[in-house]
Amino acid sequence: MPETVETASWVRRVAALFVDWAACTLVVIAARGLDWYSENRFSGLAVLGVYVVESALLTALVKGSFGQLLTGLRVVRLDRDPRPLSLLAAFARSLLIALVIPPLVFRPDGRGLHDMAVGSVTVPVRRRGSADNPSRGLP
Repeated sequence: MPETVETASWVRRVAALFVDWAACTLVVIAARGLDWYSENRFSGLAVLGVYVVESALLTALVKGSFGQLLTGLRVVRLDRDPRPLSLLAAFARSLLIALVIPPLVFRPDGRGLHDMAVGSVTVPVRRRGSADNPSRGLP
C-alpha cells in the first residue's frame, strides 16, 4: 500500500451526501411531480436510484458526485493512477454506498468498504497555494 493518504473528514462526506440527496430529490420531483413524490411510497427508492446513477456517472467522469464536487472532495484511485475510476468500479462503489453498511465499516485510515472494494479513496481537494496540508493527500 502506498504511503499514508489524507482521507476526507466524515463531516465533509456527510455534507456531500446531503447535497447529493437534496439534488437527487429535486431531480425526481422535476421528473415526476411533487404530488407523485409526496404520495408515492416508493419515491425514496426513486431518489436512491437517481443517486446511484448520478454518483457513478460523475465519479467515472470527473472523480466525484455532485455533492462531493461542491464540498471539495474527490474520489481517486489508491494506486495514484490519475485517471478517474472506471464506470463499472464507480457503479459498484455507488451501489455499496446505497447499502449504507459499507460506508459505516471503515479502516483506521478512513477508507470504507465501498472504497476498499474498488481500490479508491475519498480525499479533500488541495487548493493551489494553500497552506493547509500542502504536501498531504492525493492530487
